[in-house]
Amino acid sequence: MTAATASSPWYKHLWPWILIGILICSVTLTLSMVTIAVNHPDNLVSDHYYEAGKGINRSLDRELLAQHLGLRATVTLDGTKGEASLRLTGDSQPETLVLNLISPTQPEKDRNVILAREPAQPGRYIGPLADGVEGRRFVELLGVEDSRTWRLFEEETLRSDQDLILGDEPLQGAEAHKR
Repeated sequence: MTAATASSPWYKHLWPWILIGILICSVTLTLSMVTIAVNHPDNLVSDHYYEAGKGINRSLDRELLAQHLGLRATVTLDGTKGEASLRLTGDSQPETLVLNLISPTQPEKDRNVILAREPAQPGRYIGPLADGVEGRRFVELLGVEDSRTWRLFEEETLRSDQDLILGDEPLQGAEAHKR
């Protein structure tokens, strides 16, 4: 090193500025990520684990009731007509059913359809469908029998040309042992 280079001030060298630039970028990115995380929280994460666990037990009881009643449903979603129709077989024929089409990642795409029983055709239910629903969804059908709620639940990939079958599989694992 020459005497002129060694005696020049630090700010005239390149490497201190590169290190300062890296530090400034990391602090700026960290603060922006913290700001984004605080202003836009993830609504899919639950802080109430105990309540969620109790809800799972209630869901299992409702699914066991549906299995005990021998319920099976065939669902047809017709986006062009704006209609959801359902054929229910088993030992329950309530006046109304609730069909929930739940998106696993986008809550704004969730749909809730109230289905009313057709008096002329036993076991047939019809309800309004605001728009076409396609893609991966959790399909939940709720009904009431003797003041107890039953539930049919499946994870499906919905297509406009396909009927959905709910309640065709027996419960597996821990659910079957609760009997």
